[in-house]
Amino acid sequence: MSSPTTADTSTDNATLKGAMQDYWSRIKAGDIGSLPAVLGLVALCIVFGSMSSVFLTPGNFANLLTQAAAVIVIAMGLVFVLLLGEIDLSAGYTAGVTGAVLVILITNHDVPWYLALLAAIFVGVVLGFGLGTLVARLGIPSFVVTLAAFLAFQGILLLLAGEGGTIRLEDKTILAVENSNLTPTLSWIFFFSVSAIYVLTGLNRMNARRKAGLKSELKKLWILKTAGLLTITGIAVFALNVERSNNPDLVSLKGIPYVVPVILLILVIGTFVLGRTAFGRHIYAVGGNAEAARRAGINVKRVRIAAFMICSGLSAIAGMIFASRQNSVSPTTGGSSTLLYAVGAAVIGGTSLFGGKGKMRDAILGGLVVAVIDNGMGLLGYAAGIKFIVTGLVLLVSAGVDAISRRGASV
Repeated sequence: MSSPTTADTSTDNATLKGAMQDYWSRIKAGDIGSLPAVLGLVALCIVFGSMSSVFLTPGNFANLLTQAAAVIVIAMGLVFVLLLGEIDLSAGYTAGVTGAVLVILITNHDVPWYLALLAAIFVGVVLGFGLGTLVARLGIPSFVVTLAAFLAFQGILLLLAGEGGTIRLEDKTILAVENSNLTPTLSWIFFFSVSAIYVLTGLNRMNARRKAGLKSELKKLWILKTAGLLTITGIAVFALNVERSNNPDLVSLKGIPYVVPVILLILVIGTFVLGRTAFGRHIYAVGGNAEAARRAGINVKRVRIAAFMICSGLSAIAGMIFASRQNSVSPTTGGSSTLLYAVGAAVIGGTSLFGGKGKMRDAILGGLVVAVIDNGMGLLGYAAGIKFIVTGLVLLVSAGVDAISRRGASV
């Protein structure tokens, strides 16, 4: 009978105390992950909840989710680019241009919504291919390329919107994404289905690592983390299933907004791509050390182009969400502070501006932080200028923590 492997023995002898000590050691070494974003989100909710009687209501919670949705999706796309140490300053107006393509096809040409959405995503991918090619093939810095695209796409959006300035959207399916909800029954079915898949996937991953003789997460710790996450999301579903309408006899507002499953689907696919595919490993490798990745046989140029294509493709989905929320597109769609909030969301959530470190969930955490600041300060009556200052300071602190943690990791 063969003796157990070192990984098996370490797993069997592991304790919660040992796991916490290991986690603390990683933090001191600079691997802080999304911890600042989580702590910041909790602190902000406590502060705003204590100062505003409206902030913690189910209606405001649902509004937070729909308000943050488009920025979160753009931030998810930016994660791919930021992991390479690049930037895409045109992502906001890419959402505006592709959103305009979607609405024009539906409104002016009677194209079915699903074909129009595919066309909009295709346009986004083509735009991303152009940006990526200029960066990867010609060696032009991504800051310069995407800054030029920022101006160009803004001009294209003005041309598409025309003299009227606004193109109305009447398609019920697209409008439902930001303005309608699952029924309470379907909301619970969705919650329990996703929870079951999450638990089974986690158990399967741990068992697979043990069978392969690899070190896996302590099961007790995984159970605690999973139970905590499911409890929080269960409470959120319960809150969203509470009647939110001031006049329920006329209009009832209950259930999870349709946009939540959309974001969750993107999260699952993006997490799988980054964590379980060769392309995802190549993204991290190029972001960590492009020259080493090239010498290892990775086609660095293709990886860079693909990352920009994914970013612009997700921006097209964000354009659909913008059109749904605004019931239209205009020359300001995707403009103003959209890009700054999206970049801020990714960085605040834990994605490094220096490349090589970050996950898809960072975009969601950071997007919620940005939305909470904007929403909470708005409820307290602060002017837009104050909200921008606070958001900028939070972004600066997040970038500073990332820089300091990287310096500590390199020591």
